[in-house]
Amino acid sequence: MPLPRPRPASTTATAACAASVSSAAPAAPRTRSWSPSGPLDIRLTLNPLCRGYGDPAFRIDPDGTVWRASRTPDGAGTLRLTGSPATIEAHAWGPGGQWLLDALPALLGADDDPAAFTPRHRLVHAAHRRHPGLRLTRTGLVLESLIPSILEQKVTTTEAYRAWRLLLHRHGEAAPGPAGAERMRVMPDARGWALVPSWDWHRAGVDNKRASTVLRAVRAACALEGLTALPPGEAATRLQTVPGIGPWTAAETLQRSHGAADAVTVGDLHLPHRVGYALTGERRSSDEVMLGLLAPYAGQRHRAARLILLNSPAPPRRAPRLAPNPPGR
Repeated sequence: MPLPRPRPASTTATAACAASVSSAAPAAPRTRSWSPSGPLDIRLTLNPLCRGYGDPAFRIDPDGTVWRASRTPDGAGTLRLTGSPATIEAHAWGPGGQWLLDALPALLGADDDPAAFTPRHRLVHAAHRRHPGLRLTRTGLVLESLIPSILEQKVTTTEAYRAWRLLLHRHGEAAPGPAGAERMRVMPDARGWALVPSWDWHRAGVDNKRASTVLRAVRAACALEGLTALPPGEAATRLQTVPGIGPWTAAETLQRSHGAADAVTVGDLHLPHRVGYALTGERRSSDEVMLGLLAPYAGQRHRAARLILLNSPAPPRRAPRLAPNPPGR
């Protein structure tokens, strides 16, 4: 099922790319019910959209209710998902609410094809059987996935998540509907990101290199959002024409914006070791070794990597060597 695409260049669309839509949220939410065609684990499917504990744009309540605050081509929107895995009840608020409802099936993996995946290793087969409801989400929104991925370049996830929280709370806008009262935030639009002052980047712990990459990306915001109409491979090539965006950032973005089943993350500090240890028992690995191990899953390498991460422990740490006792002690 194709996602609703951004509107063609027009006065309204250009304004939406350049500035926040300030329309008031409707008093009552728009609603939609949707039933998946097979097993669906909502938490597992949408988990990649969460940028750590306290993410202002994403929350899962103890009762399983999912909240998502998003910047759509139509403006800010809030989506709330309740119900059972058999029938999802969606409520949406804000100018972007209808867009979020239209995109709901793709968000929950309706465009994904798990039947195309064939496990080739015992561990992967066990994970595939244990998690039949795993689907690859497709948001149809490039900047929403690209900017936090840029923030995650060359730093720990803790540092990146902190930067995301601080920047959204300071420069985002309150999520439409009841989520706003819970301090959920919609990320800034392209113009809002461009107006973030240097001291706020510094306060959030974002160095000049990453901040400059974000600014280059938002200058091309409309063109980048248009990449949702392209296949993942071509979209990755286009993304990497922006200085500062390499294969790691492109893969992390397209896994979410396109539901790209083959967008395996290379250049990651931990993933090669996790995949290598799971499939060979070796503690150390490299991108080259990882890609070789995932070669039997061509076309589905990202799905294979996710299943491996779900069903395998991290490689054990080597115990530090103790220095010999000095003479006389």
